[in-house]
Amino acid sequence: MKLVFATANQNKANEIQSLIPPSIEVLTLNDIHCSEEIPETQANIEGNASQKAFYVYNKYQHNCFADDTGLEVDALDGRPGVFSARYAGESKSAEDNMSKILLEMKGITNRKARFKTIISLVINGEEKQFEGVVSGVILSQRQGEKGFGYDPIFLPDGFTMSFAEMDSSQKNKISHRAIAVNKLVEYLKNLPEK
Repeated sequence: MKLVFATANQNKANEIQSLIPPSIEVLTLNDIHCSEEIPETQANIEGNASQKAFYVYNKYQHNCFADDTGLEVDALDGRPGVFSARYAGESKSAEDNMSKILLEMKGITNRKARFKTIISLVINGEEKQFEGVVSGVILSQRQGEKGFGYDPIFLPDGFTMSFAEMDSSQKNKISHRAIAVNKLVEYLKNLPEK
């Protein structure tokens, strides 16, 4: 079976390929000649993941999975959530996004937050979603140089290092994306081979 991962990032696709049975071949958007921007216009992370997967399935007739991730901060009523990438504007600047959150959180004692990843898998028009969540708190200042996005201001529960202070193998063991991917992989391993 061929399965398209709705990403142009070959490294992400290779990572998934290494985890699933060899009978399933993971393709990227480049492999199916999809270079357009896939719409993400839904009101939540679940909707965006679903929209992306069905877009590829309907337009290219390939079974597909897509992911979407957001940071949800309790004191900000769940923001930035679905708007995490563009929270401070269309430039998608991680620095600007972090600065905006830190400013909005100034003086707030409830710093609880969670990272959430949803993977939407569409096979033969049927959808299944997998969720990965990591709870933690928003730090009062950036800590660490690794990672990306909001990693320098997110301290996962039970740890003394931000995501940006962890090396990638450490982060990948506990991250929201890893949790969702592991659920996807387990599901794919149990699919009847065709």
